Amino acid sequence: MSTSTSLPASDRSSELREALLAAAFTADGLLDLLGAPAYAALARSETVPALRATRGDSLLETLVRLFLLQESVEAGRAAAALPLKLCLDGGWLVRDGDGDGDEGADVVRASVDVRPYGGPEGQDWFIVSDLGCAVGGAGGASGHGEGVVLGVGGASTTLAGITVRTPVGTALDIGTGSGIQALHASRHATSVTATDLNLRALDFTRLTLALSGAGEADLRVGSLYGPVESETYDLIVSNPPFVISPGARLTYRDGGMGGDDLCRSLVQGAGERLNEGGFAQFLANWQHVEGEEWQERLRSWVPRGCDAWIVQREVQDITQYAELWLRDSGDHRTDPAEYAARYEAWLDEFEARKTRAVGFGWITLYKSGSDRPSIVTEEWPHPVEQPLGDAVREHFARQDYLRSHDDAALLADRFRLVEEVVQEQVGLPGAEDPEHVILRQNRGMRRATKVDSVGAGFAGVCDGTLTAGQILDAIAQLLDEDPVVLRDRTPEAIRVLVEEGFLEPTGGAGVE
Repeated sequence: MSTSTSLPASDRSSELREALLAAAFTADGLLDLLGAPAYAALARSETVPALRATRGDSLLETLVRLFLLQESVEAGRAAAALPLKLCLDGGWLVRDGDGDGDEGADVVRASVDVRPYGGPEGQDWFIVSDLGCAVGGAGGASGHGEGVVLGVGGASTTLAGITVRTPVGTALDIGTGSGIQALHASRHATSVTATDLNLRALDFTRLTLALSGAGEADLRVGSLYGPVESETYDLIVSNPPFVISPGARLTYRDGGMGGDDLCRSLVQGAGERLNEGGFAQFLANWQHVEGEEWQERLRSWVPRGCDAWIVQREVQDITQYAELWLRDSGDHRTDPAEYAARYEAWLDEFEARKTRAVGFGWITLYKSGSDRPSIVTEEWPHPVEQPLGDAVREHFARQDYLRSHDDAALLADRFRLVEEVVQEQVGLPGAEDPEHVILRQNRGMRRATKVDSVGAGFAGVCDGTLTAGQILDAIAQLLDEDPVVLRDRTPEAIRVLVEEGFLEPTGGAGVE
C-alpha cells in the first residue's frame, strides 16, 4: 500500500471526535461490542473475530468496520454515524466504487486507521496511523512505502508505562511516529516538542493530538537532537527506530546507522539536553559483542552527570533476531531466493560486527549532577506490573538517598516496609525452621530477595517508629548476639533492601 496519499486535515477534528464518542467508539466500547477474545485478537492484528462480531448495523459496528477493519461501507450507513461531508471534505473518508453520487448508493472507506486508545485516567483518545499495518494478520508492513507510520504497538505502550509522569515544564518526544508518547506527555508537561525524520509522522501526530482533544505540540522535522539543537528539557522520551539491520529500508524501525550506534547516540546526547533533575527514557536494542560484556558496553554510553538504570528484558540470538524483523517486513512471503538473500545480508552484518546476540530493554537517565553516579545494569526477563513510572522515579530517589547516607546515617534513620511485600518461608515439610526466607514484592518490578533471620526480623519490625540501630540492638538481645557486631555487619543488607525497594526511609529523600 502506498503512503503517498495526502492525509486528513486536523481542523474541525472536534466535530469528528464528538461523533466517535457519541457512537461509543472508545476502548471500553470496543471491548463491550467485540468481547474479550475478539478484542484481544484485534490487538494481535487478527481481524476475523472482529469481522464476525460486527455483522450488524449499529453505529459502532459501522465505525469499527470503517476505521479498524478497513472495510468499505455504504455511504448512508457512514452518514448515520459520522458527519459525512466533513469527513469526505477533510479527507478522513474517500468514496469507493461506482456509485451515482447518491449518498445511499455509493460506498466509502477510511483513508487512515483511527484506533481508540484508553488514557491512564480513563481518557478517550484516538491514535491515527497508516492503513493496513494492523489488518490482515501479522503480515507486518509488507507492501507499504518506507515512510509508513505505524499505530500503537507493544513497544509504544511499554515506554508509555515506564515513563515518569511528574508535572514538568518541557518534554521532548524524539521519533514521535503517530504521536502516542507526545499525547501522554501532554497530560503533565506545559510544553511538548515532538520530532521525527519522517514528515508524515508529524502530520499523523498532529491528527492524533487533535482527535484526542489534546493541546498542540511543537512539531519539528529531523533526526535525533538535530531539530532542537541546544535546547534543554525536563523529560525526554523516545521509542526510536532501534532495529539493528543491514541498511535502512523502513524509516519507522531501521535507524540507518551501523549496529546500535543510533541508540548509543540517543543516550549519549541526552546528558547535555536534560535539565537538572530531569529524566530521559528510551527503548533500545544493543549488540552483544564477542569479548565484551553487554553491561560494560552500555555503561560506557551513560553521559556525565547522569545516573542510569538499564534493564535488559530480552535477548535473542542473531538468527532469531533476523527472522523476527524479516517477518515484520513481510520478507517471509517473498520469493524464497530473495528471502534467503536478505537473511544472508543480516547474518553478514552481524558477523562483520562480531555480534552474537541482541538485547532489548529500557534505558532511563536521571540528571543528578552527582560526581558519584549510580549506574545500575540488570537482566530482568520476569513479569512486571505496569505502569512503572512511579517505580522508576522511586528507584532514583533511593539511589540519591543511599549515596548521601553512610552506614552511621543509615543506622540512625527509620524505615518502613513497602506495601504489598510478603514473606515466604521455604523448607522441608514438618521442619522446625525454614531453610531460607524470601521477601517478595507483589507490585512494580515484583522482585524477590533471600534474607536471613536477622533480615526477616528487621524488615518485619520496620514501621517507621524505631531507628535501624534500635531495631538491631533489640534483635541482638533476642539472639544473644553482640550488638556492635550486628551493627557492623547489617548495613550492607539494609542497603540492598532499600535499593531494591523493599524498605523506604520514612523521611523521604532524592527526586522530587
